Amino acid sequence: MAQTCEELLFAHWRVREDELRQLVPEALRLDTFDGATWLGVTPFRVTGLRLRGTVPLPRISSFLQLNVRTYVVLDDRPGIWFFGLDTSNRLAVEAARRIYRLPYFHARMSASRHGGWIEYESAREGAADEPHVFSAHYRPAGEPSAPAPGSLEEFLTERYCLYASGDRGRLCRAEIHHAPWPLRRAEARVELNTMAPHGLELPEENPLLHFAERQDLVIWPLAAV
Repeated sequence: MAQTCEELLFAHWRVREDELRQLVPEALRLDTFDGATWLGVTPFRVTGLRLRGTVPLPRISSFLQLNVRTYVVLDDRPGIWFFGLDTSNRLAVEAARRIYRLPYFHARMSASRHGGWIEYESAREGAADEPHVFSAHYRPAGEPSAPAPGSLEEFLTERYCLYASGDRGRLCRAEIHHAPWPLRRAEARVELNTMAPHGLELPEENPLLHFAERQDLVIWPLAAV
């Protein structure tokens, strides 16, 4: 399938490897940069979502999404492991769970621009006992540029596959294609963030922030690995 990501914020925190290890399948090696493991929270807007050979459908192909992710390696292929993908589109939740075996959830979400800032709110439905909420204002700063080879920015964003648990827990991989991310520095005020998976504590330090205005990408079907 193909889609466009718009007004995307990359917010990353260094997290403890021993805590993260308990949350990722043993077959996947945690990927590190200078010995550190990372958790990413990425709010954005999806537009132009479509399956191969089709055109985007009104009201279905555009919606808000917020992903929680970390970075893993299998067979020397670095990729993404998702802990949660919250979206405002119920149809997308059901379809993505079946097609990509990913932990999609429906959430009440809103995003709007105010004086150059993007105000983004997300609250997962049916999670009253353990709320998954994200509330922040963010905006870009500086000019866009592709991540430098070997940089932390490249490590965190230039990922060309995702991993998921298929039938009977068997690992699967889906290839992803996109141009290098046009990253800009970003500023953010995170008012509330309880999106980290259970058992993982975020540090008190401010997150590392990047912004991308737009990115087109294509995702291939899952294949067992």
